[in-house]
Amino acid sequence: MHVCARPRSLRTGVVLTLLAALLPALAVLGGAGSAHALDDGLARTPPMGWNDWNAFGCSVTERLVEQTADTMVASGMKDAGYTYVNIDDCWMTHSRDAAGHLVPDPAKFPDGIKGTADYVHRKGLKLGIYESAGTATCAGYPGSLGHERQDAADFAAWGVDYLKYDNCNNQGVPYQQRYDAMRDALKATGRPIVYSLCEWGEDSVWTWGAATGHLWRTTGDISASFGSMLSIYRSNVRLAGYAGPGGWNDPDMLEVGNGMSFTEDRTEFTLWAEMAAPLIAGTDLRTATPATLSLYTNRDVIAVDQDPLGRQGTEVSSSGGLHVLAKPLAGGDVAVVLFNENAAPATITTSASTAGLPAAPSYRLTNLWSHQVTSTGGTVSAQVPGHGTVMYRVSVGGGSSVGTTHPLAGASSARCLDVAGGATTPGTPVDIRDCDGGAWQAWTPTASGELRVYGGTQCLDAYDNRTSPGTPVKLWPCNGGANQRWNLDPDGTVTGVQSGLCLDVTGGNTPAGNVNGTRVELWDCNGGANQQWRLV
Repeated sequence: MHVCARPRSLRTGVVLTLLAALLPALAVLGGAGSAHALDDGLARTPPMGWNDWNAFGCSVTERLVEQTADTMVASGMKDAGYTYVNIDDCWMTHSRDAAGHLVPDPAKFPDGIKGTADYVHRKGLKLGIYESAGTATCAGYPGSLGHERQDAADFAAWGVDYLKYDNCNNQGVPYQQRYDAMRDALKATGRPIVYSLCEWGEDSVWTWGAATGHLWRTTGDISASFGSMLSIYRSNVRLAGYAGPGGWNDPDMLEVGNGMSFTEDRTEFTLWAEMAAPLIAGTDLRTATPATLSLYTNRDVIAVDQDPLGRQGTEVSSSGGLHVLAKPLAGGDVAVVLFNENAAPATITTSASTAGLPAAPSYRLTNLWSHQVTSTGGTVSAQVPGHGTVMYRVSVGGGSSVGTTHPLAGASSARCLDVAGGATTPGTPVDIRDCDGGAWQAWTPTASGELRVYGGTQCLDAYDNRTSPGTPVKLWPCNGGANQRWNLDPDGTVTGVQSGLCLDVTGGNTPAGNVNGTRVELWDCNGGANQQWRLV
């Protein structure tokens, strides 16, 4: 049985429907829930971390947790802000001991939860654990109902920093009574423990959750499909008025890396960040691809989620499956997301004023995935792929990436667009290679659409003016030809003006296609991570 898996009740569905018309008005207030948030200094921004359930179910072990902690440090996730390494269900034996204490499964956790916590803490991270506000957990292990004080004291003694508290086998005891009992028990330990209410969005938890815990699930469980993610988004986005520093709407763990397309993975991460949701990775980080890690570690997008103002983004327009969200940020900028839930690409347009920015002669648009900077007189518009998003940080002012020099990094490899061997000979192939800051990786977009290199004397060139998939990309003296003109698209692709094809790392969606020296070519645009680029 999936942890937290339970159908939403009819009553909750009715409540959601009745609240739908009121919530946009409440959302304008922003952070309404924070007025009643627990005054303990915890979760002032949404928690970030990892949980084992989505990828492993009951197969959690001490070794898995420790290896994941190692990976979070080595991959840069810790430095990007991920803090919690969270153990889910099935970590204990099926019976309490003679004194009534929970017993960590000695086969899975030979050093106990205390030993695991000590290891995680030595890595500069924090440990989370799971229990249920019932007589048994969702997987049938002992629950904490009636044992709140004893269990909370054990969690504190073990060094636990985060509790995910589920709702299975609750015996019909009122929600707030059960969840408040554990809140009080955690407080009595004197240890700072972030408290996650995995209450499935029942009993309109968002109306009382901030006085009880630090985050609360707003829906049933997520799965690794676009349809599941979309359904949860639609429910959670309506609840912005209840979130704020110290108390957050939780649309469940991220499925990024678990089987959706790269575009859909990026959409989930974008929407969760825009909604100031907890960012809890739910994949096997030990085997995560560079493409998956490029999503989890995008610091510009993370900064939107972690913005200290603590406002959840709201829909400022939504029609025909095309959505515009705006999230005010500390300092006056606004994060704007254009989201296309449909399968076909579509142009989505809004304005700076609709997004809540003050009147100004011009605005700076910083694309938070491609890192391209553009200016606008007020219109914010982009062609958005099916199931995709484009995310901008919009500020008063101007600016442009044109004329600035950058490496171009590929999402599938984390390597840079590179002139093979650092050669300057016309016709030299272009490949990917570890980013090294060399002149052979320093590309300058021009107003005419060129990508110049070596101080502007040579250009990225589609070989021999060919326009068919598989055309090699070469180095060639700049000549103004259409085969040397490129569009840096809002979705992160680089397309040839002459061919309409995408700049593609050959075979780059496989491990063999991500190695140093892999050639770059033109290919039909397909949304793959090997066609996604960002200015570094």
